[in-house]
Amino acid sequence: MATGIDLATDAGRVITQIRGANLDFVARYYRSPTSHWPSLSRSEAQLLSTGMKIVAVWEAASNHASYFSHLSGVDDSTSAYHQAHSIGQPAGSAIYFAVDYDASGTDIVGPINEYFRGIAAGFAAAGGEAPDYRIGVYGSGQVCQALFQAGLADYTWLAMSTGWAGSRNFAAWHIKRGKSLPSLPFDHDSNEAKDDYGGFQVT
Repeated sequence: MATGIDLATDAGRVITQIRGANLDFVARYYRSPTSHWPSLSRSEAQLLSTGMKIVAVWEAASNHASYFSHLSGVDDSTSAYHQAHSIGQPAGSAIYFAVDYDASGTDIVGPINEYFRGIAAGFAAAGGEAPDYRIGVYGSGQVCQALFQAGLADYTWLAMSTGWAGSRNFAAWHIKRGKSLPSLPFDHDSNEAKDDYGGFQVT
């Protein structure tokens, strides 16, 4: 089992503490240009790649159903794909896309399904018949299971809230989020991962 953290800010500012925690991976975000949060940069990725893997995740206003559509999936995946290329993310690794709320079954088969179909279309538009990157989903157990079974996601990242639909008994996760680590004095969440979880290093 691999251990890691995710954080919204530049990991380079706390790289000494991160290395001291003996982590296997750090998850960082690709962002919209309008976001006030920093996107994963190439220099940050190079720092993290010394002894650790990186997990890439895209998140925008993904905490309500009205955000999700085929068009937003195309737009988000195209932006994430180009950001991944710009930092040197290697082919065959994953980009996770967040569904950051307790989505209903109706939301999943409707706008969220369309969003992930848009992600696949955006990757195809950016990379042709064989896109460089694989698709992951972050969300509830019900979201992860539905998209994985539908073939719309290759990897699943289970959100921490066990009260979300399907989360308590979902075991087919590749990454699972947990609480923060007491040893790290900055804002983060812990994670554990198993098998191939789509992580990578850059050179």
